[in-house]
Amino acid sequence: MYPSADFVYDAASALSRGRREHQEDSVVADFPVGAGMGFAVLADGMGGHAAGDVASKIAVTEVFSELKLQTGDPAMPGPLLGQILHDALMSANECVRYHAEANPETEGMGTTLVAPVVLADRLYWISVGDSPLYLFRDGELHRLNEDHSMVPQIEFMVARGIIDSQMGLNHPDRNCVTSVLIGADIPQIDCPAEPLKLRAGDIVLVASDGLQFLTDDEIAALVAAHADRSSAEISAALMRALERLDDPDQDNTSICVIRVAEKSRAPAQAQTQAATAPDKRKRSTVAFMATKGKSKNIRTYRVSLEKSA
Repeated sequence: MYPSADFVYDAASALSRGRREHQEDSVVADFPVGAGMGFAVLADGMGGHAAGDVASKIAVTEVFSELKLQTGDPAMPGPLLGQILHDALMSANECVRYHAEANPETEGMGTTLVAPVVLADRLYWISVGDSPLYLFRDGELHRLNEDHSMVPQIEFMVARGIIDSQMGLNHPDRNCVTSVLIGADIPQIDCPAEPLKLRAGDIVLVASDGLQFLTDDEIAALVAAHADRSSAEISAALMRALERLDDPDQDNTSICVIRVAEKSRAPAQAQTQAATAPDKRKRSTVAFMATKGKSKNIRTYRVSLEKSA
């Protein structure tokens, strides 16, 4: 039996291939109706023909399975979640390694991963890579997790005047991740010891970096404009905004929107919806979407990884 809570969670996921030939994002969300807990797992595969789609599926499946098993215990204390998340991540990384060893043609595949877990009114998470986890609260959008890419370092150089803003925007290493699940040691893992306390009205948004073709200000404005609507409507609005950009380089995009509401003010619709394109939404207790797509620069990633080691 799941723990109860004063809040309910309305969650919906969506996925778009963008302008890529393949879809390498995977996303799963499980928020049982009426339960005081739930979680999402999102992975952004990389490697292109080296099977980035397989890496993201492996990571999502392994972490989802472990969380589903462990969070089914109503007596489980919250502080154990950090260790559970860490163990699940390590298991997923090992599975990526085993697959690559058994299938040499997939050598070099890898994936980011971010997994937020809601337990009562507390938000826990673990993440590796550059897939963002946002909190929208009181009209403002905040990134919660670390960005394991070259972007923070490039922005630091811009802020210090080492390079100008245009050079920073077009820097060749801007899309280079510095930590990822590739079956080797993971240099950076973000898994805070203390959870974030949630409030009614909060909106948690987890996404692949394809969403960041929109600026944070644009994302915040869209979420604010739909904050009193369902999570499915919020996710659909974000996807429509990406489509309107009509960017020829639009990346794969996967998102999961989680609305936190008081029980008395919860939407009448089901609390969990399946991950799908906005124009083909489905509903179910467990939502899963995993297909294939984006190719990040693995060679550049390995250079950065060696430098950070």
